[in-house]
Amino acid sequence: MLPRIGSIRRRYRHIKRYRQIVSVLLKHGLGDLVTRVGLYRQLGISKRFFTKRKAEVSLTPLTRWQRFRMVLEELGPSFVKLGQLAGTRPDLVPPEACAEFEKLQDAVPAFPASQVRQIIETELGESLEVLFKEFDETPVASASVSQVHHAVLPDDAEVAVKVQRPGIHATIEVDLEIMFDLAELVEKHIHGMETLDSLGIVREFSRTIRKELNFDIEAGNIERFARNFRSDTCIYIPKVYRRLSTDKVLVMEFVEGIKVSDLDALTDANLDLELIADRGADIILKQIFEYGFFHADPHPGNILVLPDNVICLLDYGMTGTLTGRNREQLGNLIYGIVRRDARRMTRSLLRLSQRENTETVESLEADIADFVEQHLYRPLKDMRMGSLLTQLVQLLIRHNLQLPPVLYLLDKALITVEGNGRRLSPEFDIVEQMKPFVKRLLSERLSIRKLRKDLYTTSLDWEAVLRELPDNTRNIINKIKRGKIHIEFDHKGLEPMLRTHDRISNRIIYGIVLSSLVIGSSLIVLSGIPPKWHEIPIIGIVGFLSAGLMGFWLLISIMRHGKM
Repeated sequence: MLPRIGSIRRRYRHIKRYRQIVSVLLKHGLGDLVTRVGLYRQLGISKRFFTKRKAEVSLTPLTRWQRFRMVLEELGPSFVKLGQLAGTRPDLVPPEACAEFEKLQDAVPAFPASQVRQIIETELGESLEVLFKEFDETPVASASVSQVHHAVLPDDAEVAVKVQRPGIHATIEVDLEIMFDLAELVEKHIHGMETLDSLGIVREFSRTIRKELNFDIEAGNIERFARNFRSDTCIYIPKVYRRLSTDKVLVMEFVEGIKVSDLDALTDANLDLELIADRGADIILKQIFEYGFFHADPHPGNILVLPDNVICLLDYGMTGTLTGRNREQLGNLIYGIVRRDARRMTRSLLRLSQRENTETVESLEADIADFVEQHLYRPLKDMRMGSLLTQLVQLLIRHNLQLPPVLYLLDKALITVEGNGRRLSPEFDIVEQMKPFVKRLLSERLSIRKLRKDLYTTSLDWEAVLRELPDNTRNIINKIKRGKIHIEFDHKGLEPMLRTHDRISNRIIYGIVLSSLVIGSSLIVLSGIPPKWHEIPIIGIVGFLSAGLMGFWLLISIMRHGKM
């Protein structure tokens, strides 16, 4: 969880960054957002402190989400990464925003070679000349969090040296604090923005960006993939040099190959495009269905093809981990899609979302039956599995069901893999690629070995429960004797009913007072108590007039609320 530092009013050390954010929003025609969230007032600073700028971008042909994308790009690495994450979460942002945020580019100018040298020497404790026989100061790639340099070790091994940007931790922390504040202001002050779960996006971002900033985690990911595929000759995993790696510097084997998107170069090298498509999909599907640990960003820039059609994956900073239960239900879902079985698909989706009730089951199954009729009438080879899964996710969102975050990463990975495969081979069919994995996964559930293992695990759980039952029961009884058992009720959704009850009670009391006033005034008139006006007691007349006014006011109040 991101540490909070109190009110936005006390964050004057971030005022320069706030001023930059406001200026960029104004530049791209989003000044209404600044005003609506009350950012000037929340900062406790006059509007004149900020640079007033008219929109410098031609806004007429641009949608609001296009302008948001341009804002994120201009605000730099933290906000670009935030947008990229939001683009993978259709449960948190609208579809048009997802489509726009997918266009965000992570390429930024390189930082100076002098800083690269300083970081490496500080982290590894030796000079660059001692560590490397050769070191190319011009980076081969530069991104928002790091940049990569080619180097040669003293034993002539070629390596890629990934160096974290200087000061990126401090920049990210400041931006995270600001993002949390802005998300709170958006949800608090802008009506209708509750559908855009701003705080949810920032919380998810704070978790993922911290992992990406720790190169030890990426090194561990590479080694885990290497173990999983140690006997597979169709994939090549770069070697990690642990003794030369820290949380800010990562040294791995330098691999030269052809990018999977360069079809002409692949053809010129006499490589088999159809085999590459099948192998690429097979590798990712093995990660998902066999190992439960997958590369979550297999875009063409992260895939190289080596001689003999061997696949090499790069950049292991973004990965996903699936539980055994999620893998089983995912297999059930895909099997349901292949068999066009709405009931099986419904059960799988509900179990993946971990939320179920009778009304949800009935309405969701009806919608999925419609979905099957509309989309699954075509031959399997014409289906777009990634697109189908995305539409199913949107259907779940409409039913207020939410999947674990890792499944959104999985959806994006499958869409990317399918796109890569179809670019390489127009006849590529990811459904056919999935079939053997799904069948194997489902058959394993009924295998004697799996049933025996599940029975053994369940027995151990029950044994632990029964062994602890006497002690737990004794503790509960002792607490009851000492009066230390407290039961708390958290009522949700009762406020409207309580307000209605209060209104009813007030009207009843008001009616009683009104009736008492009428009866009392009548008694005074009949008693003839002076002073009088035209032989009628004045106190009685005042009582009747008051009662009339009160009754008229009560009638108006009832009519105004539309209830007679």
